Amino acid sequence: MIQDILVPFIAISIAEIGDKTQLAIISLGSKSKNHLQLFLGLMLAFVIVDGIAVILGNVLKNIIPVIYVKILAGIIFITLGVFMLLHLKKEERNKTELVNPFLAGFFLVFITEWGDKSQIATGLFAAQFNPFFVFIGIIIALALFSLVSIFIGKLVAGLISKKRTIDIIAALIFIILGIGQFFNL
Repeated sequence: MIQDILVPFIAISIAEIGDKTQLAIISLGSKSKNHLQLFLGLMLAFVIVDGIAVILGNVLKNIIPVIYVKILAGIIFITLGVFMLLHLKKEERNKTELVNPFLAGFFLVFITEWGDKSQIATGLFAAQFNPFFVFIGIIIALALFSLVSIFIGKLVAGLISKKRTIDIIAALIFIILGIGQFFNL
């Protein structure tokens, strides 16, 4: 039982450090004052995506080829980044807050985690260990990881006071993450 929780917990905790998801959550954390809503949106998406991975195990990658998921994620990240940069020219506001942190966090994870290494690892762990305990270990790891990433985003927002700078950095992160998807095909 302990091994069924601990092995996935440690593996996912290490795998997510510096991952595109962490960078994106840091970016969202810097743009939100309602960190609880952001966290809840992230966690709901993680529960759905990784819950499905646990249920289906290794079957998911046979249904939807990972390469198509990565291409779609790359296109979405690049599009979001370009949209953010273009939006800067059209509208200068002092408001840096996300309109709906829950939805932003949910869709970020829900769209980008399909076929991600952590989801595939979750499916593989579920095939090897008790799926229920694997799910618990994965969700605890992702919850802690999300909280730390949101906190880092909050610190970044406090250090960078200008909205334009935050928006440019966030947009560039999304574009870089999108381009990075094409190098992992």
